[in-house]
Amino acid sequence: MEIDIQFRPSYSLAIVKLAPQERIRTDSGAMVSHSAGVQVETKAEGGILKSLGRAMLGGESFFQNFWVAGAQGGEVTLAPNLPGDMTVIELNGQAMMVQSGSYLASESGVDLNTKISGKAIRSGEGFSILEASGNGKLLVSSYGAIYEKVLAAGEQYIVDTSHLVAFDASVGIQTKAVGGMKSTLLSGEGLVAQLNGPGRIYIQTRSPQALIGWIIPQIPQKSSNS
Repeated sequence: MEIDIQFRPSYSLAIVKLAPQERIRTDSGAMVSHSAGVQVETKAEGGILKSLGRAMLGGESFFQNFWVAGAQGGEVTLAPNLPGDMTVIELNGQAMMVQSGSYLASESGVDLNTKISGKAIRSGEGFSILEASGNGKLLVSSYGAIYEKVLAAGEQYIVDTSHLVAFDASVGIQTKAVGGMKSTLLSGEGLVAQLNGPGRIYIQTRSPQALIGWIIPQIPQKSSNS
């Protein structure tokens, strides 16, 4: 499988080249186009309970699509819901923690599970987070561009919780205030995540929560007299 990402970083499109009979697993609604010989299989991968966990706890779709190439191979193009970037993460037996809504696609050798863990709570994602493990390509998306940073053993790095996309399971994480009480309440930053190496982290340059916070005041309010 070859994945070529075009039009980065604002309106990325992933062009996936599939070998004969090869397939790629995608989140619902991710497909933009595909060649005529490609067929789709839609199912609750892993069974009802596992799919419910991904949907209700991990923020992913209950049903996922598997795009399967024919005897001549094929092409599938993918894009996320929000304008932004995508990146391919190669998994070689290790686990990657993916924030809610950032998973887009993966090869057959990548397993997806929803983890209820302290790391999810400390990363600002509630009680659960999506864990991708195994071997193969993992495609994640962002709102805005993606900044990849590799932390050395013992290195610490601070990230606003709404800007995290994914991080290696080897990375430790804890939530803390951005500063003193005044800064926490008045700076507009709130809580941040302190990440502790070693491992890779992926950060999105824009915040979906900030976008929502900007949009809501622009919506006309219904008059009480109408």
